[in-house]
Amino acid sequence: MVLKDRNVVWTYRWCLFALAIGFGLSCSVNAAPPQRLRVSDNGRYLVTSNGQPFFYLGDTAWELFHRLNREEAELYLADRAKKGFTVIQAVVLAELDGLHSPNAYGHVPLLNDDPTRPAVQDGPDNDYWDHVDWIVQRAEELGLFIGMLPTWGDKWNKKWGVGPEIFTPENARVYGRWLGQRYRDHAIIWILGGDRNPESDRHLAIVRALAAGLAEGDGGSHLMTYHPMGGSNSAQWFHKDDWLAFNMFQSGHSAFNLPNYKTTLALRELLPIKPVVDGEPRYEDHPVNWKQGREWFDDWDVRQAAYWSMLSGACGHTYGNHNIWQMYEPPRKPISFARTPWKEALHHPGSAQMGLMRAILTQRPWYRLVPDQSLIEGNELEGADHRRAARSVDDTFVLVYLPTGGELTVHWKIAAKEEVQVWWFDPRTGDVHEGGRQKPAGSLTLRAPGTGRGQDWLLILDKVSAGLAPPRVAPAEATR
Repeated sequence: MVLKDRNVVWTYRWCLFALAIGFGLSCSVNAAPPQRLRVSDNGRYLVTSNGQPFFYLGDTAWELFHRLNREEAELYLADRAKKGFTVIQAVVLAELDGLHSPNAYGHVPLLNDDPTRPAVQDGPDNDYWDHVDWIVQRAEELGLFIGMLPTWGDKWNKKWGVGPEIFTPENARVYGRWLGQRYRDHAIIWILGGDRNPESDRHLAIVRALAAGLAEGDGGSHLMTYHPMGGSNSAQWFHKDDWLAFNMFQSGHSAFNLPNYKTTLALRELLPIKPVVDGEPRYEDHPVNWKQGREWFDDWDVRQAAYWSMLSGACGHTYGNHNIWQMYEPPRKPISFARTPWKEALHHPGSAQMGLMRAILTQRPWYRLVPDQSLIEGNELEGADHRRAARSVDDTFVLVYLPTGGELTVHWKIAAKEEVQVWWFDPRTGDVHEGGRQKPAGSLTLRAPGTGRGQDWLLILDKVSAGLAPPRVAPAEATR
């Protein structure tokens, strides 16, 4: 397998692009990614091979390899790179009859459903794996890591989905070794599981054998995590396994205002310390609790979940769109009432707003934030109004997310002694409202520029003497 390396060219192109749109990020963002990631020394976030903090901003594109041709994959990947995503979560042996329904070029991944016999043909464009290669390489050129799921979980634990179950501990290790070797030199994060929870010792053995095979194949050069079912997290089975570099959970799609911050906070408390990310929260344009009707998650639901988890100490966040994970378009049968063709769904506002979140958080050392609810009165609020607060470890700035705006009182020891600069960031548009300077006071009573559902705001308080630059983020495509 030969994958051409054009990283230098694309680094230059994306530096120019970043300058052109003024997105508020350095030109290293979405240039060609480093080939390696590792966990930070304090165990709280991910860093690149040169020690730079890595913001995990994922998108669930589960059927990317299986359903899109190269022109479509180009459209999708370019859109996500432009909006500031850093990780694309996609499945090699896909859920939607991924073993038997051919990809866009008429190829299937395995011979006779045998994981030890990938269907590989001579030549660069002759089989399923050549198409996966192309997408991996193109993503890398655009500055994206592939969060690669070696298989969807119904191939080893059929809870639902097409199946069939093809894995054993023995062949899982062989398959993992082959896959790890094939992509050892590329921008990959391994995500095991695939929406399934282990229910037996055999299931646990399959997962661990797959992890061992991947490590043998890639020499341990890529991080691994585990994607479970909704309401579950990887730590339930694998927290103390050495191969699990960071914890992933799925807050899921069952109700409004799912308190994913509680899971983030709980996983942060485990020992050994490992980073945590919500790998599948409520999808934009997904029917609430999978029921067709009037209730659908929208961009406000997406933002609420994202800021809740980030200000609780997550190392990043994953966005999802119900139409995009399955790459829905007629005449394909929609899964769970998908209703919008995926190319149209690319422009739903939530995806661009995730890029705005990354942009504003990376203007401060977000990786130095610690959750601190003692900063705010009213931290007992639950449901839609629940507010999350965090401060930097050196007390130079504070962030508070108000999902429904309104008034709040902040108690920050710095504000009692020094001047504080107030900013209000609009998560919908990227606009920053200057809130003036506050003289030293025991508490600050502030009011967001709006109130109610859809009027969420991020309060930024800067210690004036710290000399932090004013937050500025271009609107990008947030209102498209």
